[in-house]
Amino acid sequence: MPIDTSAGADPREIPDATVSRLPEYLHALHTLAEAGQTTVSSEGLAVAAGVNSAKLRKDLSHLGSYGVRGVGYDIAVLTTQISEVLGLRQHRAVALVGVGHLGQALAGYGGFANRGFGIAALFDIAEDRVGTELDGLPIRHLDELPEVIASERISIAVIATPPLAAQRVADSLVNAGVTSILNFAPCVLDVPGNVDVRKVDLAVELQILSFHEHRKSRNGKVGT
Repeated sequence: MPIDTSAGADPREIPDATVSRLPEYLHALHTLAEAGQTTVSSEGLAVAAGVNSAKLRKDLSHLGSYGVRGVGYDIAVLTTQISEVLGLRQHRAVALVGVGHLGQALAGYGGFANRGFGIAALFDIAEDRVGTELDGLPIRHLDELPEVIASERISIAVIATPPLAAQRVADSLVNAGVTSILNFAPCVLDVPGNVDVRKVDLAVELQILSFHEHRKSRNGKVGT
């Protein structure tokens, strides 16, 4: 058996850089399984995930996974192990605050459910949104957040509000018991040390791409 799952990897001992790549490996494994594969080499999985094979092998070694020479990794077993490490063996309810254009797009994204997450509550303060429904879920006023967070046992939330409102929303979420936040607002949140925040700023990503375009033009490699 290529992987020892008897004890399981301790998430506290896995480097953050490795954790950031595990979802890509998991997505690649699902794709390979859907194509009918049952095993995969480190090279094959690395190509499917878009990383080099040496980095992949090092990442998986943190999980106690080394594969079998000439066989590779058992896709089903490795999928289970990565899912376990990422805490995806249980369905996680998520709250979404801010139901503007971005929030509506996020609420309707089918990829969340496919990966173990479900939007369980929607919040806003706009009078023309509160009291309406989106994809069958009622849009509640932010004042209802503490009660709903408690009743739905929500620990993860997404902020998709304008930047000026984001800190107030974060404070409300933290006070209600949320300990993980995905922040789409272009601002830095001030939260307690026990709260994890992941920031997604699309403008920053475009600026990074702009840098690469600028560098290519200076190297005379535009279009390559």
